[in-house]
Order: sequence, then structure tokens, then C-alpha cells
Amino acid sequence: MKILNWLLVIAGISGLMGVRMLEDKIFYDPFLEYFHEADKTMAFPSFEWGKLIVSHLFRFVLNLLFSCMIIHFLFKNKEWTVQGALLITIIFIITFPIYLYCIANGFEIGYLFSFYMRRFVIQPLILLLIIPMFYYRKQVLMKK
Repeated sequence: MKILNWLLVIAGISGLMGVRMLEDKIFYDPFLEYFHEADKTMAFPSFEWGKLIVSHLFRFVLNLLFSCMIIHFLFKNKEWTVQGALLITIIFIITFPIYLYCIANGFEIGYLFSFYMRRFVIQPLILLLIIPMFYYRKQVLMKK
């Protein structure tokens, strides 16, 4: 059973990697090239608001599902999985409107600020904080 858990954790990690590797094929994001080039003089890309928002929401859902899969099969605790999903969702709810505001203003708020807001929107960075937090919690509970 332990081997199955680790295989499912690896499947979740592979899913996150797949989302990242196929981002230019499965998501509408005209800012991929813009930020990939890291050229501030590059023309601001034209885009469609509706397609962009739906694409980011779809990407968020995929990242959330794979992240919850990782959390669940690492810790085997449904409550922690729900807490992780809630934390990831809260971060998205905070950062997504900020990122959309950055887009609406043509990244005038700052190129790097916009770049990092985008990172929090499109990548499950919070997972890198949640896993050690839950691991620590598990260690504390085991000592009691």
C-alpha cells in the first residue's frame, strides 16, 4: 500500500510537470512569450480577457487537483488535504485579481512585480510551503 501512495504522489508531481511542459499547447496565455523573453522593450501582447481568465482558471483547477493529490497521498489525511486546497485557493483569490490589475495597466506597476504575481497565479508555489508545514505538523503530533 505504501508503494501505491508513493506512485500516486509521483503521478501528482508528474501532472504538475505536465501542466508546466504543455502550457503553451493547452492554455491561452499570450504573456508566455512576453515573460520568457524577459525583454522589457518588447511590445505588450494583445489578448482577449475572457479567454485569458478562463485559461488561468482552468490551469488553477488542474494545479489544485494535482497539488491535492500530492498532499493527500503524502499525509493520508483528508482534513489536511482540504486545508491545503483552501490555502492554495486563498492565495489564488488574492493574487489573481492583482495580476489582472497588472495586465489592465500594461505592467506599469512594475515588470518584476507583475512577473512574480503571474508566478503565483500559474504555478502552485504555495505547495512548496504547505508540504513542509504539514510535515512539521505531523512530526509534532507524533511526539505527543
